[in-house]
Amino acid sequence: MSQNGPMNPQRPETAAAFVPANGWAIELEKINRRFGDVHANKDIDLKIARGTIHGIVGENGAGKSTLMSILYGFYTADSGTIRVNGTPQAITDSRHALKLGIGMVHQHFMLVDNFTVLENIVLGAEDSGLIKPSLDRARKELNRLEQEYDLEVNPDAIIEDISVGQQQRVEILKALYRGAETLILDEPTGVLTPKEADDLFRVLETLRKQGKTVILITHKLREIMAITDSVSIMRQGQMVATLKTAETNPEQIAELMVGRRVLLRVDKKPATPGKTLLEVQNLVVADDMGVTRVKDVSFAVRAGEIVGIAGVSGNGQSELLESISGMRDQKSGHVLVKGEPLSLDGDDGAARARQAGLAHVPEDRQRMGLVTNFAEWENAILGYQDTPAYGAGPFLDIAAAKKAAADHIKLFDVRPANINLKSSLFSGGNQQKIVLAREMEQDPDVLVIGQPTRGVDIGAIEFIHNEIIKMRDEGKAILLVSVELDEIRSLADRILVMFDGVIVGEADPATATEGELGLMMAGINSKAAPRGLGIAEQGPLP
Repeated sequence: MSQNGPMNPQRPETAAAFVPANGWAIELEKINRRFGDVHANKDIDLKIARGTIHGIVGENGAGKSTLMSILYGFYTADSGTIRVNGTPQAITDSRHALKLGIGMVHQHFMLVDNFTVLENIVLGAEDSGLIKPSLDRARKELNRLEQEYDLEVNPDAIIEDISVGQQQRVEILKALYRGAETLILDEPTGVLTPKEADDLFRVLETLRKQGKTVILITHKLREIMAITDSVSIMRQGQMVATLKTAETNPEQIAELMVGRRVLLRVDKKPATPGKTLLEVQNLVVADDMGVTRVKDVSFAVRAGEIVGIAGVSGNGQSELLESISGMRDQKSGHVLVKGEPLSLDGDDGAARARQAGLAHVPEDRQRMGLVTNFAEWENAILGYQDTPAYGAGPFLDIAAAKKAAADHIKLFDVRPANINLKSSLFSGGNQQKIVLAREMEQDPDVLVIGQPTRGVDIGAIEFIHNEIIKMRDEGKAILLVSVELDEIRSLADRILVMFDGVIVGEADPATATEGELGLMMAGINSKAAPRGLGIAEQGPLP
């Protein structure tokens, strides 16, 4: 038996029961929560030691976010007991949770973009009817918190003008300003660069040293092993184990999460590239403010190969993918698919790209990949609703569309398996699967894919990686952008490094070290691309 409930019967080992020196910050006993027919949490037992970092992992839909939302007061448990610092509590809402010292930083930040950092921190926690005295007192307290927890951020900066990593710091400061002693972070590194993730971990270490309790919801096992003291594993709404991190390993955690052995590396044979299917020639692209983000970029991707673009987020990768896929106009340059130039200007540029055989998985699934108020089956055909598969002329064959959606759900293991459910009600990882299934199942010649496994659990990552390799082996040309350097190195046959809107070098993933790639990503020690590996300006490819 685990200290927090029964173990997976196939894996009975667990950490020995112990009583922490500082006591329990949080105790959950027999927590149950249903959403209609879905039993999201089933008799969950969980104890969190005070002054520790405790990880919670599980596949998408395992119930981990629901459990933490109950602790934070977003949901009310159907049954069960919550103890905070040893005292039973009936947490009614998030304000009540905050009064009890429980704060939460959500995966998608809850900040007002055109407010300052200080205004966001004070919002909802004003201590008088006059805003200026509240802001003055908050500024002093914010300065103290920044120094104590190494969370420096400009209090007068506008939220939309600061980096994602800085915005996350604001969310943490909001919770600390409201007196949080236990801080819940839901997939905190899903939108961060590697450096920003490292900065976050340093902050979490400082919080732990200062006696705060941190609950980390993540699907990234490297983060669990690097930062946590203990880890709890959930599967299908149940708690299957709680382990001391020092006494386990990624393979054991992955198996407990999925219920089977999981291959944590990409298994692929060498690529056998064919003719060029995607070619980018001297592309120049500006962002929404008119600032040039892609600067005279040229490269090519051949049939049967994966070209990965590595780089710190914000160096032009997003604008590059959006332009290639027809979602953003280019200032100059050309995109060719199967040797034919694409006209990507105008509102229907993306439709013309799809007609030419180019499918696109955007980096931001909620903003660009889905209409979240639409049902799953509607999103499953979004962009392809005019194709013969779903009807002729102005009439949509709804039965065919729903059948395709059901097939996608089964193939990609989307949970819950409900084609009529609004897409906003799926977890982030399952939303990603909906987009991936839609684009990959169109049998495109070229797949342009941004952040393929962002917010996706370990079992689904294995499946998605295998599907990408399968498409490569079927002769598709794949252009891949990911902030996960391990993912780029594992999947790509060639790596292009992008810095400040320019391709600064090319590397062989079999020989390039993480350090060498990191230097190129920072614009240091750039390497000239070797001849014959597909850079378009060096002449035609075989």
